[in-house]
Amino acid sequence: MGLEKLKTVLKNEKTGHTLELKTPIIGASGTYGYNSEFEDFIDLNCLGAISTKGITLEKRPGNSGERLFEVKGGLINRIGLENVGIDAFIEEKLPVLTEKKIDFLLNIAGSTIEDYEKLAQIANENNIKAIEVNVSCPNVKQGCLEFGLNPNALFELTRKIRMNYDGFLVVKLSPNTQDIRALATAAEQGGADCISAINTLRGLGVKVDFVGDKFIKKTVQGGLSGSCIKPVALYMVNQIKQSVKIPVIAMGGIASLNDLFEFMAVGADAFQIGTSNFIDPKICFNLAVKLKDFMDKNNFKDFNELKGAIFE
Repeated sequence: MGLEKLKTVLKNEKTGHTLELKTPIIGASGTYGYNSEFEDFIDLNCLGAISTKGITLEKRPGNSGERLFEVKGGLINRIGLENVGIDAFIEEKLPVLTEKKIDFLLNIAGSTIEDYEKLAQIANENNIKAIEVNVSCPNVKQGCLEFGLNPNALFELTRKIRMNYDGFLVVKLSPNTQDIRALATAAEQGGADCISAINTLRGLGVKVDFVGDKFIKKTVQGGLSGSCIKPVALYMVNQIKQSVKIPVIAMGGIASLNDLFEFMAVGADAFQIGTSNFIDPKICFNLAVKLKDFMDKNNFKDFNELKGAIFE
């Protein structure tokens, strides 16, 4: 597809761990399925990677009731980490990723440190080269966010995962905190190779109708994503970049080439596209092409040169 100049390598200079990406654009967890669901729209090998649906030890049915609620400029979700569980993923989903040579991050989530340790062990045993640790989902009753809002707990969790996993370790942070810098530092000190941020913000969707002679109200509480959260994401990525030396994968409202430039300006090393996939399922590929065309037109030899020029 002629996207060679978009190749990039995320590297932890301290440990030497690296993750090579064909492009810096990744399909975000929860929006890109398990493996090849989007191949009807684009060639998945043109992506840097996909981040899988969040995988837990056991199969999860997710939350009951309404799970999605559209708001101006965004989407509230309360899926609740519905997934097939790690055993079914290894047996049914991983072979498809391997056969079709789709690069991916295995997104993992748990309720206890032991859950995460076991998931990391299984990933290691199956030679999965990169995992993204979800410690930031606001839509489940226990685990995830409990670890993701306490620097000490996050450090210990990351350290335990690192002890059980030899590959490239990404920790996904929550914006629902007073100080994301402390969380990023804790993850780095615990052994993370990379930070991804931000996950969804807590939000409440409300719809009020007047029918007959009374009001009918509906509310959905969950994680807010989409273009409306981009200023928060930019702030958080900027804070993280000032706090750690490891790479940062940015996400939060990315939908255009200029959005990529804005996140690069605050230090992003790669990007995840989430909610925009529901609007335009070809957006990851289209953004890669637009990025490459801009680089060609303006004589940037590779992505690192472009990133450096914007970040300076």
